[in-house]
Formats: sequence, C-alpha cells, structure tokens
Amino acid sequence: MMDDFGLYPREEPFDPLGVMLFKALQVIAFLFFLALLAISPDAKDGKIDSKAEFMITLDWPDNHPDDLDLFVQDPAGNIAWYRHREAGFLTLDRDDRGGANDFIMVAGKKIASPIREEIVTVRGILAGEYTVNVSHFVATTGEPVTANVKVQKLNPTAQVIFDNKFTLDHTGDEKTAVRFRLDSEGKVVNVDQRPKSLLETFRSSWRNGADVDPKTRVRVRRE
Repeated sequence: MMDDFGLYPREEPFDPLGVMLFKALQVIAFLFFLALLAISPDAKDGKIDSKAEFMITLDWPDNHPDDLDLFVQDPAGNIAWYRHREAGFLTLDRDDRGGANDFIMVAGKKIASPIREEIVTVRGILAGEYTVNVSHFVATTGEPVTANVKVQKLNPTAQVIFDNKFTLDHTGDEKTAVRFRLDSEGKVVNVDQRPKSLLETFRSSWRNGADVDPKTRVRVRRE
C-alpha cells in the first residue's frame, strides 16, 4: 500500500503526559498573573502616596496680577519662603509671582499660567508650633484680594486641619492665616489664628535668608 512507502504523513503519537504538562504551565502562568494583581496596591479614597507629612497651600483668583507670598515657620524658627525655599523640614515647592513672569514653557514658547498658587510641604515631624503667614508683596490693582489658605495632614490619610479665606488690601500687608501645634507623634493638638509677624523676624536678623538691608532695614526687591 502507498502508506508502506511513506507517501502519507504519519500522525504524531498522542502523549497525555505532555498535554498535562502544557496545561499545568498555563494554569501556573494564570495564577502568577493573579498574584501580581493582588500584590499591586489598590487605589483607595483618602490615600496619598507622598513623602510629605503636611501640605500648605495658598491660592488667590486665577489670572490675578497681584503677587502674594506664603511664609511658614517651624518650631525651631526656620522659615520657608521665596528667598529660602528649603528650611529644616520645610520646602517651598511652588512660588507664584502673580502676573509677573508667571508662565510655562511649551515647545519653546512661553504660555501664561492662569493659576495663582503657592505650596509649602512639611517633610518631617518636629513637635511644636508652626506659623503660616501671607504677605501682599505687590498690590498691582490697588484693590483688596481674597486669598485662601489650606493645611492638610497627608499621612496616613489625607485630612484637612484648616481651610479659610481672608483679605489682603495693600502692598506690605501681612496676615497670620493659621498657627497649629504638633505633638511628638505628629498629631495636631491645637489650631488658632493668633497674629504673629514673620516679617519682623527678618527686620531683626539675617536668619532664614532674609533680603533685608542691615543699614536701611528695607526689604530688597526679589529678582
């Protein structure tokens, strides 16, 4: 017969062990995929993956030409502000100059940024009182400006400990937005709004990178 001469292809012999091994590998691969999904962290409401312990934000109306500045002092006397962006555990992450030079670069072109916001983060726990002040650095419009200050505790979950609006009405106007106290565990134990001038700190010393002329006691204009 023709098959005796090898003219017809022979079927491979059925190997049940090989089939079982192949199926087992498929099952193992599927289980490994499920394990990876289980290991991946789930997105949960209120959870923030951040190295910062607190975030302090100052914002005022979009496209507003006036320049407002955020000052934050820690219990050790360190102050984060535009001339001293890193002070102790404090970091000024965003400095906003209002209508002056506030833009982003896109494909080599300057695009004006409408957002008016300054951000300071607290990246470690230091027990004691923190002071958050706002200064009206340049009052271009000559009109009062309504600003908002928010303080959020980030870890282990996001928690707003202060959120309030207030008004600044002239160049040089300084207001204490909030003062809050932490214990050694980082728990907020007190919040109040007792006024305290941080600009006076600069007038009396050169600490914290103050741009004050020691002879005239006048702040040097920022670049």
